Amino acid sequence: MFPTYFQLGLTHITDLSGYDHILFLIALCAAYRYSDWKRILILVTAFTVGHSLTLALAVMHIIPVNGAWVEFLIPLTILITAIKNIGLANLKGQREASTVLTFMLAAGFGLIHGMGFSSFLRSMLGDELLLPLFAFNVGLEVGQLIIVAVIFGVQWAVMCLSGIALKWWNIVLSLLAAGVSVLLMAERVPF
Repeated sequence: MFPTYFQLGLTHITDLSGYDHILFLIALCAAYRYSDWKRILILVTAFTVGHSLTLALAVMHIIPVNGAWVEFLIPLTILITAIKNIGLANLKGQREASTVLTFMLAAGFGLIHGMGFSSFLRSMLGDELLLPLFAFNVGLEVGQLIIVAVIFGVQWAVMCLSGIALKWWNIVLSLLAAGVSVLLMAERVPF
């Protein structure tokens, strides 16, 4: 059972057709350089904790989930993260100043993203909840770390080959993430 739900969590986050989660990770990582891997590990884990909490609560029917609103709010989390990145790009000590804010946003936005998969996962689960939820979330975390490694591999290559500064890397990625998130929000307006 563990391998099945682990794989489901892994593919949930790495599936390119569900690129909104990958886009969130890109926006989350945009303001950091690859040498900040400890901070990113904490941010990604904060996101997973939030995601795991609401996923569990929604699967157990403790909190209600309005799928239309969740699908709209997911790209909104990307937009807010991108705007935060751009707004802080010109501040000295930006990474230090934004770490606490970004940690809170990552955990809070994980709460929203966690509801996005709950209906599908609920339909797959039988009576046993704890092990499948745990396995799914471990797979999710591993998948996120793989995506982050790819993002920072690309960042390292681009920054080393082109000499682009982190500030401009952040602004370009954040603008791209913001643009795509606005398009997604326009497609998903729930009212």
